[in-house]
Amino acid sequence: MQSSRSPLPSRPFNFRLWSGIPLGLMALLLVLDPKPLDFALAEQFYDPARGFIGGSSSWLENVLHDQVKIMVICLGVACIAAFLVSLLPVRLRSWRRELGYLVLALGLSTSIVPPLKTLTAVQCPWSLTQFGGHEAFSPLIGERPATDKPGRCWPGGHASTGFALLALYFALRDRRPRLARWALGFALTLGCVLSLGRMAQGAHFLSHNLWTLLLDWVIAVVGYRVLLYRSAPQPALPLPAIGQERAA
Repeated sequence: MQSSRSPLPSRPFNFRLWSGIPLGLMALLLVLDPKPLDFALAEQFYDPARGFIGGSSSWLENVLHDQVKIMVICLGVACIAAFLVSLLPVRLRSWRRELGYLVLALGLSTSIVPPLKTLTAVQCPWSLTQFGGHEAFSPLIGERPATDKPGRCWPGGHASTGFALLALYFALRDRRPRLARWALGFALTLGCVLSLGRMAQGAHFLSHNLWTLLLDWVIAVVGYRVLLYRSAPQPALPLPAIGQERAA
């Protein structure tokens, strides 16, 4: 029976470094107030006379928001279907573990966003008084002003549509390293484009989307370590010679 696990060890990966960097950046975002940079960038997209410059853009809303989200959902459904097919004795079976990882990583990266939005109740830029709204600003860690309309803007939900695809890099890096690098660049580019589009619409601050990137990266790394990574076998210790063993 053919195993779905590749017999070769994984390419070297520094888990301490590439999990420590995002965790350190998360700590910095909690300690250092991102509000000055967030507001400075949001002001570049805001016109007091007509609101956020992307607020009425049908291209940003219909194409970059709705259509791209549908395409990524279709990709997730295709991964689920491929994983189910890989349970059968077919050629795709050799990719079963990678497909299972993709299903789990994509699912976690996107499904954690709605409950976090509800839990944190952070307001969107377009809702704040500084940008023509009626709600008061409050930091991520802090009390929320009383309101009948709690925010649902942290972390960046649409950014996760792109950054969730970071899992493609880890699914491919041990078996198709060149394709994995292209997948990494694609995921980062798509996530950044989607983040910028939502910032232009007034839906998110920069820090909201940065948090999404960091959370999705950590999910992808942890899943890779648990489900896919195969350490190189340790060399066996030489057995002592018979004469040396007797002498001892």
